[in-house]
Amino acid sequence: MSSESSTVLSPPGRFAGGVHPPEHKELARHAAIEVLPPPAELALPLLMHTGAPCQPVVQPRAEVVYGALLADSDAFVSAPIHAPAAGVVQREGVATLPNARHVKTIPLKVGPHQMAAEELMADMFGGEWPEDGIADVAPEEIVKAVRAAGIVGQGGAAFPTHVKLARNPKKPVDTILVNGCECEPYLTADYRVMVEAPAPVISGARLAARAAGAATIIIAVEDNKPEAIEALRAAAAGDVKIMSVPTRYPMGGEKQTVRVATGRTIPTGGLPLDVGVVVINVETAAAIARAVWRKKPLTHRVVTVTGGGIAQPKNILAPIGCRYADLVAFCGGLKPEAGRAIAGGPMMGFALGDFNAPVTKGTSGLTVLTAEDVRRAAETPCVRCGRCVEACPLDLMPTRLALAARHKDWNLAKRHHLMACMECGCCAYVCPAAIPLVQLIRMGKVQMMKEVGK
Repeated sequence: MSSESSTVLSPPGRFAGGVHPPEHKELARHAAIEVLPPPAELALPLLMHTGAPCQPVVQPRAEVVYGALLADSDAFVSAPIHAPAAGVVQREGVATLPNARHVKTIPLKVGPHQMAAEELMADMFGGEWPEDGIADVAPEEIVKAVRAAGIVGQGGAAFPTHVKLARNPKKPVDTILVNGCECEPYLTADYRVMVEAPAPVISGARLAARAAGAATIIIAVEDNKPEAIEALRAAAAGDVKIMSVPTRYPMGGEKQTVRVATGRTIPTGGLPLDVGVVVINVETAAAIARAVWRKKPLTHRVVTVTGGGIAQPKNILAPIGCRYADLVAFCGGLKPEAGRAIAGGPMMGFALGDFNAPVTKGTSGLTVLTAEDVRRAAETPCVRCGRCVEACPLDLMPTRLALAARHKDWNLAKRHHLMACMECGCCAYVCPAAIPLVQLIRMGKVQMMKEVGK
């Protein structure tokens, strides 16, 4: 392995459409990661990933230590759940996630003796991360460790990572693409991980490549994050390629990142695997390194709490299962002008109706907008301007999809590929008639699945 620092590459491709919403990342981009002390109680959803829900493997009143296995599933597409703190298991509960899904939870009453914040940060991101010896680790052992640690994609989709890394002879992988774009306005969690902890990100990327059988490793970062690019470049050797990609929303979408970073086009309804690529998030890469080298499960994640309606915007290392209310309190509370809270960012996030909802493995942020931020014009009829079509990064026709969803015309919806929409929000952002296009499409997907399936 070369000891020389990596050079920064230019991207070979580009994607059509997209928008340039105000970034607002200055609110939290310089806020170093802080550790949220475990609250009095955590509530861990049994389904916080794509795939089959987990079942409890512990009984109420059982005393558990930090990192103990709480729930698991026999299904291949699933991810086990571990205790983010030492405590006593409570009777099974129910929580409503920001996407309105009702899920069962394992409540955990947190005990008085917990790992110190400095120790947790060092364990998560600090210390040495091996550069040599990866070739001595069997690919199957990496996949096994990732599965045992309950790692899922932390960019939002929460797809179990071990499924991505398991080799498929029918679809060989030649490239691991680490997504550090973080194109969603306001959010800076991935940025802080890249700046503060590039070593575990790079180590995890190498382990992912070893598991998947990929010869090429690319870390793609939008060019509005020069400090992150430099931190990764300085920490990476020649086998890891750092790529500066244009800042354009939704650059962080898998199809867009793959297109720009590799020049390959994922077919409609397809996956990166179909073009020989596996995509993982930067924080997911760090979790892979921790699972393999330190045998530790995924129990915490970095969450950005930001926006004009929050007193002190921060990037927080939070235990899975804490409440959004715990994050808000740690940031000094809401400002009087707070108007709307969003789980995630303003483009793809969900309006948060209950601050008691739990943080999951896929929670990237909490954005609190002011009343002025959310003030919008009333909806008017479509003027057939075509702006939504021009902005769509997937070359879809958002107005047709929204119309089909509104009138439950599922034949029209299928004809125009409703399920292919990534719900990025570009169409709604540019619509001069203020039509809630992405919301109509999102609801249309749910209704069509219920009534006619895919």
